[in-house]
Amino acid sequence: MSDGTHYDVAIAGGGLVGASAALNLAKRGLRVGLFERRFCGAQASGVNYGGVRCQGRPAEQLPLALRARRVWDRLPELIGSDGEFVVSGHLRLARSDADLDGLHRYAQMAREHGLELQVMAGDTFHRRYPWLGSRAVGGSLCARDGHANPRLVSPAFARAAREAGADIRENTALTEAVFDGARFRLRTRDASFTADWLINTAGAWGNTLAAQFGEAVPLEPIYPNMWVTEPLPLFITHNLGVFGGGIYARQVERGNVVIGGGRGSGNGEFGQPSTDTTRTVMRDACQLLPMLEHALVIRTWSGVEGATPDDNPIIGASSTTPRLLHAFGFSGGGFLLAPGVGEVLADLVADGATATPIGAFSVERFTRANATSSLSTTHQMQ
Repeated sequence: MSDGTHYDVAIAGGGLVGASAALNLAKRGLRVGLFERRFCGAQASGVNYGGVRCQGRPAEQLPLALRARRVWDRLPELIGSDGEFVVSGHLRLARSDADLDGLHRYAQMAREHGLELQVMAGDTFHRRYPWLGSRAVGGSLCARDGHANPRLVSPAFARAAREAGADIRENTALTEAVFDGARFRLRTRDASFTADWLINTAGAWGNTLAAQFGEAVPLEPIYPNMWVTEPLPLFITHNLGVFGGGIYARQVERGNVVIGGGRGSGNGEFGQPSTDTTRTVMRDACQLLPMLEHALVIRTWSGVEGATPDDNPIIGASSTTPRLLHAFGFSGGGFLLAPGVGEVLADLVADGATATPIGAFSVERFTRANATSSLSTTHQMQ
């Protein structure tokens, strides 16, 4: 069965990256069809921690992160909602002198990319943050970072894309996608479509689609472990992280503290939070935030995300198929980046290039390695 629809661009996956791409492409006048097997923003894009931070990202991500951060300031005009985005600042904590040295090195590198950070320690630090425990010996503040509500932001991008003219098809999984040399032929359970371009933004399941075009990558499902407390008196003034990772926390206007750390479990399709992990990380969190010691945890959750070996996403053109673009494998760090990635994908389709450097995110860094590994194995066997 076919409904005869042809799209300039078809998008597989209705998370924040896919919805952002759909919005940007539709606003450029292209006919866009977005296919989401469940509901837009219901997967990792809607259940993540909600951190909107440039600080802590590797150097290769900073140009994209800074572009994306500028989009966040325009949320109301773009999607009709601020998504509870708060410019709280992001404070990255040090728990040792070695951590402090690492924060100073990172601040110097970040400054070269235009990201200004303030590193603090000692009495000045503790006077400014009396609510932090003695386990924190210093920190690095990025004043322009913040946090938002993913349950609001992700669906809002999809609604805005629909209002801009994109054809948003929820509960509609792509069952087949092939390139016939001229265009993509797509099939769902009860209809078929064609498209000039195909964008793979299928999140943790992006590797399945990539493999259909000969570009399987070493993507691993991960299950971030998160929880939220009862409302507490407001005391956390920033979105918090820790040098070296392991704990992150923020407090919303209602007083609830959202905390994350460690991993849950899952089957590749659904994630389950871990009680043991929550208890362990909560004990560490209480050393940094003594106000949490008697807080009641009212909900825990997880989600499914795709992680690459180098923790960098896959963004850019396919190496096997014309007019196929990939954008998946964000390794738990895609919430800030997604609106910027949507712009980049629209650049690639409409302009054939983007001014934002994305070479480090090419799928070829894995497909080349796989080819080299296979060739080496073949030589050893001969």
